[in-house]
Amino acid sequence: VKFFLSDPDAFRRRLQAAATVAEAEVFETNYRFDAADQRLMTDQCLLRLRRDRRNRLTFKKPHPAGGRQFKTHEEIEIEVSDFATAAQLLEAVGFRRKQIYEKRRATFTLNAVEICLDHLPFGHFVEIEGPPEEVPGAAETLGLAWPRRILANYLQIFAALREALNLPFNDVTFDRFAAVQADMADLIRRFEVGPCE
Repeated sequence: VKFFLSDPDAFRRRLQAAATVAEAEVFETNYRFDAADQRLMTDQCLLRLRRDRRNRLTFKKPHPAGGRQFKTHEEIEIEVSDFATAAQLLEAVGFRRKQIYEKRRATFTLNAVEICLDHLPFGHFVEIEGPPEEVPGAAETLGLAWPRRILANYLQIFAALREALNLPFNDVTFDRFAAVQADMADLIRRFEVGPCE
């Protein structure tokens, strides 16, 4: 699950006090690939090539156990030695780069869960990943209100922002958002799940 952070500095202090392990922040460049007919996106799948400290190729698809409590997916990931060559290989077999998205990510460990503090061009978020029985407790420990969790992915949030703000671009980069003058908090909060049923 993820949560939108209106005060990322205060949250970072709480997280640093509670977490047991912290990794240095990394800058991520992600390329989303798809077929010409966008069939992966239509099927809610993701084929992603990521560069941070490493280069990784990832395929994600929805897991049938998903629901209103958590976002779950099946993931296959491999590390690749060369980012540009991996992108060239994907294009050679028929996929095309459809989107670039960037973020800054700091990763922490809290008991059995991984906590990612994410800064995207359109806002600050925290993502909690781990065993389903551990995630709500981690959110509570960090002062996050469970009904305010977000199950959408960052690209789904961006698609809604692009439509609502009539943004003339498809890439989610810090350069692209530099000139965007809008309070996106209310738009992003529409993705919060709300009270449990």
